[in-house]
Amino acid sequence: MLPARDRPPRRRLGCRAARRGPAQGGDAGPAAASARRSPDARPPRREGRQLARAVLIRLAFLGSPEVAAGVLRSVHDAGHEVVLVVTGPDRRRGRGGGLAPSPVKAAAMELAIPTTETVADVVDSGAELGLVVAFGRLVRPAVLERLPMLNVHFSLLPRWRGAAPVERAILAGDTETGVSIMALEEGLDTGPVYASARTVIDDDESADELTQRLGRLGAKLVLELLDQWPVELAAAIPQEGEPVYASKLAAHEHEIDWSQSAAHCQRVVRVGHAWTTFRGRRLVVRRARLVAGASVVAPAAEPGQLHGATVTTGDGLLELVEVQPEGRSAVAFDSWAHGARPWPGEQLGRPVEDRTGEPVAHG
Repeated sequence: MLPARDRPPRRRLGCRAARRGPAQGGDAGPAAASARRSPDARPPRREGRQLARAVLIRLAFLGSPEVAAGVLRSVHDAGHEVVLVVTGPDRRRGRGGGLAPSPVKAAAMELAIPTTETVADVVDSGAELGLVVAFGRLVRPAVLERLPMLNVHFSLLPRWRGAAPVERAILAGDTETGVSIMALEEGLDTGPVYASARTVIDDDESADELTQRLGRLGAKLVLELLDQWPVELAAAIPQEGEPVYASKLAAHEHEIDWSQSAAHCQRVVRVGHAWTTFRGRRLVVRRARLVAGASVVAPAAEPGQLHGATVTTGDGLLELVEVQPEGRSAVAFDSWAHGARPWPGEQLGRPVEDRTGEPVAHG
């Protein structure tokens, strides 16, 4: 063990005096007020649950997408009291275009947890700790000064700080990634790390599949950290090394450039929303796999040419497994080809000089 002077500085997320007061907007309202307890109260044990801890924690939860909803359910099922959920507004979703809540809000409603869209409401919610998962919005320093927060980030920091760590890891060809539980600070994913876990990225794993798997791993890490409350947690390690940033993918990065390697083209597909064109109309490629041993193709074959279910790339062949024609549902490639009837050697994609990053025009 290192002498005390050589150890990294410890970061304490200790108990604080619980604050009480009315919600500041959002849709928490009376439900939030009724859910709050006296400052000295602890959430009771839920009947039928086998809990190893006598002391549970009051949490404010901030998140929106499906992966965050999974973490919310795990924390709730472990017996911790989530006193307030902060999430995004209802949005138009699906083919019908009707308003629907975020996955986190839907889970909170099912679990009878009050919700709000206003981050500042957490200050007077009675929470002892904030838990942030894929929230996508900034938390102001004034809020962080009054409520300590943990952030579940889907990368091994400081690599892939930012909004799209999973997509960037796949697109870069990383063979492993992980989850970091860090203290939320004003900077972009700059806080010291309390716990992390790494995992291998499967060769054909999509961004959605990897995100859900990292969500389960993150939930496990969070529960292990909460089990140490309110004693001092494991030393929070400041991030070391040169940071790499994970900006959201631009629209043009989802267009498949068939002149690139087969491995790169498949990574674009795995990231999601990958597209090319067929006879001037957009064709989304949902699933594709590498063709083993296809590192050499016929000299006359041009990138983007179809040969049955395979497409010529810059260094080999990529097999199309599932596609989605414009305005239609996703289907197996063979089903699409049966109706579209592409001829041997027909070209997918636009010429390089036509790629401006803008969506292709439809006549």
